[in-house]
Amino acid sequence: MTALHFQTAVLSMAGRRADNQDAYCWRDGLWLVADGLGGHGGGAVAARVAVETFLQVLPPECPLESQVLASGITATAAVLQAYQQSHQALAGMRTTLALLMSDGRQALWLHLGDSRVYGFRAGRIMFQTADHSVAQALVRAGDVAPEAVRFHEDRHRLLRTLGDQYPPRPTLAEAPLALLPDDAFLLCTDGFWEAVTEAEMLSTLAEASSTQDWLDRMEGILRTRQLPDQDNYTALTVWVSAIDPSTGPTLSSDR
Repeated sequence: MTALHFQTAVLSMAGRRADNQDAYCWRDGLWLVADGLGGHGGGAVAARVAVETFLQVLPPECPLESQVLASGITATAAVLQAYQQSHQALAGMRTTLALLMSDGRQALWLHLGDSRVYGFRAGRIMFQTADHSVAQALVRAGDVAPEAVRFHEDRHRLLRTLGDQYPPRPTLAEAPLALLPDDAFLLCTDGFWEAVTEAEMLSTLAEASSTQDWLDRMEGILRTRQLPDQDNYTALTVWVSAIDPSTGPTLSSDR
């Protein structure tokens, strides 16, 4: 079996907001982005607590299984709720979460809210997560065209987040995806995907020479479209490449 290597690039900006309430983190085999909600700094705390806790509850040697991810998000929700209870000023803080996990051969992903995970292969989109939002619910009902979600007035009304009073209900990949060389992934918050279309994600990927180049090209598009109230935007790109099989599989992440 071909051994695989992962390259990672990341971007996180405040946009034209006073502070950046997005958070991100990665280590070998695990990539996360989160978009905090709650105002007055609460969103930033929620996003940071979520990504840091997930890294702690999913040790590097844990198996690549959907149940492992489900247990991880349950544990993360419990930590966030405990934080809310002990910090009354932050009782309303919540966050989205998008996560990609790999054992170097296969990958799984999950999401909550409207932060997204995209998978790309052979010049097309293999998958993209469907937001937990009112606008996406209208798409499923056939009342709104999929391409209209970016501009819909209810696109920011979320139906599921981490930090709700109810148990978390993430959407998980149905089964592990067997990886191939040249596969690529994008994890991003809504401030990013609202400004960069799927067609542009594909075209910039085809033109890019590296993960950082791909990210730079997409941000260049975003910057031409920034509004006076441009939201925070965070994006994390992952490229899969083949290495010499004699060296064995590796999960190293390079900027």
